[in-house]
Amino acid sequence: MANTNISLGEFLSQAQRSMGGGAFGRISGPLSGYLFGPDFFRKQTYLQVADTFVATYGKKVWDSLNNKTVTFNAIKKVDWGPTVGWRNRTSRGGQRSRPVTEVGDLPAIDKSDYFGVFSYPRQVVTTFGVSLKGQAVSALEGGIGNQFAVEQEAASRDHIVEIDTELMAGGAYRVSAGTATSFTVSTSVLDSFNIGDTVNWYDVSGTAHRASNAAISAIDTTTGVVTTGTLTVGGNDIAAGDIIYIASRNGLTSVPDIGMEDDATVGGQKAQVSAYNYATSSSNNRASGTFSAGALVSYNSGVGRDLTLPLLDSCFQAIRQKGGEPKLIICGLDQYDKLNQLLQVQQRFMDVTDYIVGVGDERTYPGTRGGFQLATYRGIPILPDPYAPKSVSASGTVLGSDIFVLDTDYHEIAVMYPTQYIENRDYFAANRLVLRGLFLTMIEHRCLRPDTVAHIADLNS
Repeated sequence: MANTNISLGEFLSQAQRSMGGGAFGRISGPLSGYLFGPDFFRKQTYLQVADTFVATYGKKVWDSLNNKTVTFNAIKKVDWGPTVGWRNRTSRGGQRSRPVTEVGDLPAIDKSDYFGVFSYPRQVVTTFGVSLKGQAVSALEGGIGNQFAVEQEAASRDHIVEIDTELMAGGAYRVSAGTATSFTVSTSVLDSFNIGDTVNWYDVSGTAHRASNAAISAIDTTTGVVTTGTLTVGGNDIAAGDIIYIASRNGLTSVPDIGMEDDATVGGQKAQVSAYNYATSSSNNRASGTFSAGALVSYNSGVGRDLTLPLLDSCFQAIRQKGGEPKLIICGLDQYDKLNQLLQVQQRFMDVTDYIVGVGDERTYPGTRGGFQLATYRGIPILPDPYAPKSVSASGTVLGSDIFVLDTDYHEIAVMYPTQYIENRDYFAANRLVLRGLFLTMIEHRCLRPDTVAHIADLNS
C-alpha cells in the first residue's frame, strides 16, 4: 500500500478525529475502541489506560520485547523520570589527595570536573495498512480472514525486530562507492543505518575526518546505496575505501556506538563514532582512556582473525581497570558457536546461570519469568544475539559478528512510553479508503559509564 508520508503528530490527530463503529469498527460510537483516550499523554500504566485495544495490542508487543533472549531483554528497564541527561565525572582534581608530613602543608584545594550528557527519548514507529475493499474481500470464502489482523500481527513482529536491531546497530563501515550525496555499503550491514541518522566520514586519500553531518534520507536495501544530504566537505567527496560513521542517531543509541573511541581502526582506517552529545577529537573526550570512550576497542586493521579466549580475557581486564565488573557477554550466533567449540575442547563450558533482569530498583529472582538461563564463561553469562553487527574488512569483505562485554549496572532502557497501538480510519485525511495502524514505542538506551564497555571486532565468521 502507498505511503501517505504524514508525520506522527498528524497520524495521531487523524486517529482522534476518526469515528468508531461501522462494519469494521471494533466498538460502536465515536473515539472508542481503537483510539487514544483524552488522557493518553498523561503518565500512566496499562491498568490506567481506558482504551482496551490500545492497552491490549500495545502490551502484547511490549511483553514480547521483554521475553526474548536478546540484548533488549538483558538490560534493565526504568521509568524515564524527570531528567534529560546526567553528569559524568571527568576529573577528581589534581594532587588534592596525597601524604602530608607532621607539620607539612595541606594539599591544594581543587574541584572535580563534570561533563553534562544529554539524552532524549527516541520514537520507534512501525506502520501498516490495508484497503477497505481488501479488508472486505478477505473475509469472503477463499480469503485470508481478517487481513487487517494479519497485517497487525506481522507489524508487531517487525516492531520488535526494529527495536532489537537499533540497539545493536554498528557505528562505522567501509564504503564501496560514493558521490556528493550518497554512499554504498554492503547490504548485510544496512540495518545499522536509519533514515534521519546523520553521518560523517574519514577521507583515506586526504587522511582527514570530514564533518559533513549529512542526514540520511533514503536507503536502498537491494543495492546498498544510502542517499544523504551533501557529503562534500572542502571540495572532497566520499569515495570507495573511505569510512562512513554515525555522527548522531535518529533511533536508539546502540551498544556499538557506546563501545567506541576516537580513531578506532575500522576497515583498516579511522572512525569517530558519536554517542549522545559526546564530541569527537575536537575536544578529545572520546580519546582512548577517557570516560566517554569504550574500555577496550579491539580492531585488527580490517583483517579477519579467529576468536580466542585471551581476546575475551583482555575485555574483562580492561573493564575491571576502569572500576567496573563484567556481567554480560553479547555475541552473534557465529561467535557463540566458536566460543562453544573453544570451551568444550577444554571442558570449561559447563556452567549455566540464571540471568537476572532488573526493572527499576527491582530484580527478578533466578528462574522467574523475566530472567533466562545462559551459558557462562568464567562465571559471566553469554548472550547470543542474532542482531549483533558484523565487521567489514579493509577489502570490503563482510566478516563475522562483533563481541561486546558489558557491566550492565551502568546500562538501562529508559521508558517514556511503552509500546502503544493506534488505529487510524480517517478516510478523508488519507484521501483514500484505507485502514491504517501504528505501533509506537518511546524509549532510549542509556549508558552511564561508556568506559565499562569492551568491543571486539574484525573476527572471522
